[in-house]
Amino acid sequence: MLPEGAPRALGLADVAVRAGVSHQTVSRVVNGHRSVAPATRERVQQAIAELGYRPNTAARALVTGSTRTFGLVISHINQFGPAQTLLGLEYAARAAGYSLGVAILDEDSEAAMREAVDRFVAQSVDGVVALSTYGQAVEALERFVVPVPLVTVQVGWDEQRPSVWVDQEGGAALATQHLLDLGHRTVHHVTGPADSLESGGRMRGWRGVLQAAGAPVPGTLCGDWGPASGHAAGRELAARIRAGEEVTAVFLANDQMALGLLNALHEEGLSVPGDVSVVGFDDVPECAYYTPPLTTVRQDFAELGRRGVELVLARLRNQPLQPDPVIPELVVRRTTGPARSG
Repeated sequence: MLPEGAPRALGLADVAVRAGVSHQTVSRVVNGHRSVAPATRERVQQAIAELGYRPNTAARALVTGSTRTFGLVISHINQFGPAQTLLGLEYAARAAGYSLGVAILDEDSEAAMREAVDRFVAQSVDGVVALSTYGQAVEALERFVVPVPLVTVQVGWDEQRPSVWVDQEGGAALATQHLLDLGHRTVHHVTGPADSLESGGRMRGWRGVLQAAGAPVPGTLCGDWGPASGHAAGRELAARIRAGEEVTAVFLANDQMALGLLNALHEEGLSVPGDVSVVGFDDVPECAYYTPPLTTVRQDFAELGRRGVELVLARLRNQPLQPDPVIPELVVRRTTGPARSG
């Protein structure tokens, strides 16, 4: 019993009185039901805002069997792609009337992934989204059996695994074809980490375009997503140029490595794009301010998040849905130009 004079928590009935509707109508609005007229929904939402009403999540879960929460398991949150995907998923979940809980993996292992998924299931989330593009964690997802929808992000299509992803191969193909169309005889490539599925997809897209064009396929240089590895690759390519090797175009698996490579080429006295054309991947916000501004491949992370939430909701409703991949876009700036003559 509340102490005498203690403030009483607001309930559905209070909102119903303020809006002039039944408490069942308020309940339908709060729980996101579609069977409410737009004008009535707006009136209820205005009453909720005026009263400062906050739904009792625990009580609602007991009645509806839903916490209106998704769990997101994610790794490498310090990298641009995962961080932007998290934001895209959070915005999309919020727009759908859900909140997003986040578990950040310390390592890409089956044990870490399983522990995080099990913890979310114990918290009675409505669905789990798993974002990891490395090693054991991805492979383990195929073996998980959980009582809620489990959707993967950025691991590519698999008929046994509901997923949303960006067409990494297609994006790399755009970058490579752009350079060939400028007259470059071939394109060198700086990869991401060997165990990254995204890096592997971009490498396959690069190689596939060269092979289809009958162009030479140079040996790759391995990076780690960071600018220091791009800088090292730039120094290596500059040394090859001095030794007489033809290096006129480079596609890097992300923009941070491209930044390092641009710096190294400048230090070595090579001009971009006069001597070497450069293309990155991701379109980080700083790309337009690189020297020169970087040609790159843009991923639509907001759309990726929207499709991820859409897929979870479809699974909750037992609807068969397998979204198409998100198609990247080539953004041409000033680091690419025609192959030098001679």
